[in-house]
Amino acid sequence: MFDVIVIGGGNAALCAALTAREAGARVLLLESAPREWRGGNSSHTRNLRCMHDAPQDVLTGAYPEEEYWQDLLKVTGGLTDESLARRAIRESAHCRDWMRRHGVHFQPSLSGTLHLSRTNAFFMGGGKALVNAYYRSAEALGIEIRYEHEVVELDVRDGVFYAALVTTRQGTQRIEAKACVVASGGFESNRAWLREAWGRNERGEWAADHFLIRGTRFNQGVLLKALLAKGADQIGDPTQCHAVAIDARAPEYDGGICTRVDCVSLGIVINRDGERFYDEGEDFWPKRYAIWGRLVAQQPGQIAYSIIDAKAIGRFMPPVFPGVKADTLAELARGLGLDAAKLTATVQQYNRACAPKEFDHAVLDGNSTQGLAPRKSNWALPIDVPPYCGYALRPGITFTYLGVKVDECAAIHFGGRASANLFAAGEVMAGNVLGKGYTAGVGMTLGTVFGRIAGASAAASASRGAQRAAA
Repeated sequence: MFDVIVIGGGNAALCAALTAREAGARVLLLESAPREWRGGNSSHTRNLRCMHDAPQDVLTGAYPEEEYWQDLLKVTGGLTDESLARRAIRESAHCRDWMRRHGVHFQPSLSGTLHLSRTNAFFMGGGKALVNAYYRSAEALGIEIRYEHEVVELDVRDGVFYAALVTTRQGTQRIEAKACVVASGGFESNRAWLREAWGRNERGEWAADHFLIRGTRFNQGVLLKALLAKGADQIGDPTQCHAVAIDARAPEYDGGICTRVDCVSLGIVINRDGERFYDEGEDFWPKRYAIWGRLVAQQPGQIAYSIIDAKAIGRFMPPVFPGVKADTLAELARGLGLDAAKLTATVQQYNRACAPKEFDHAVLDGNSTQGLAPRKSNWALPIDVPPYCGYALRPGITFTYLGVKVDECAAIHFGGRASANLFAAGEVMAGNVLGKGYTAGVGMTLGTVFGRIAGASAAASASRGAQRAAA
């Protein structure tokens, strides 16, 4: 019998497996994906957000606990468990040395597009390199890894874990263990569940059928649904998620970061009726990029359009697909399939509301519109220098926030009571901290911190179980 089963193959699962193994546990990691698709959404990541009170290796300046907490509090609108959030924040200050011991390398501080080195540590080679490093370390430490092993059910009775039921090409098997960590992600790849959560749009279409999945196709929410059916305490809203505005031409799955459209704060965003619907300059892009997918999801037809002019070119990370360019707004409208008169009128109204002073995209520059609803709070420059450029946007869902409630030991709660041997980490429990909203890198922070906590807790639980059996 294994001491600890870890279910999942991404960052949180690997951190749990490695930590449990370091504690002496015999660990089995079950990944539903084939080896070539291992790693889940973690393969598409770039960085994690880290607290630090002074400059540290790849981190510049200081990013103290209270500032981190206020950033999180702001983006979540208070929908967060403060004790769990602060636990993640504090532990984020100490995880990089552990990560390095398992082969992860960090990128030196850069300027320009990746100027966020005060708050975020960037992985050398991105998330794919991080995942590969962890797998190499896991293999070296003797962790047993089984690919294409999908856990479809858990034997859980009165909040106690007994076994995992696994399907493979050879059939179904039951695998017992003394403790278990569920790190199998959310349900963002489950189109039927998304339909159920989001319902139909104004045309009677399933709203979620217009969503694109930025990450893995393997996060079907099977174990999340199974845990809730077994009585695990639920947390979060099924429509809340990390959702980015991405290019409408992106693939259905695994488009990753290169499909994100980052020029939103440099222009205006309109819906298919040619109307603006939100403040494009509300805050810095890393604190607001992950609300735009949900905003687009709430628009008619779940589509929107980012409109910029020549002044914005070179000021944002270019996406993989080129935008539609035109010398006139009417021509741009035709290229995007929009009403030319409405687009022109909306841009002209916006331009009249601009009263630009010195522009600085690196700060909240106060360049705001006057008498315009919705207001643009910062970086409001007229759109008046051709060529004009536009991108059609769809909601790009990264991961969902509906999950299971946990405590500071990462134990899953059943009827308000913590399980003695069943734990959760990563996206399946992210809703404890992320009730809504997002700030760059915090998902990897949650996966790393609570993965390590869950792994340590599971190893300790297995050890207690062995001691009871010996007695």
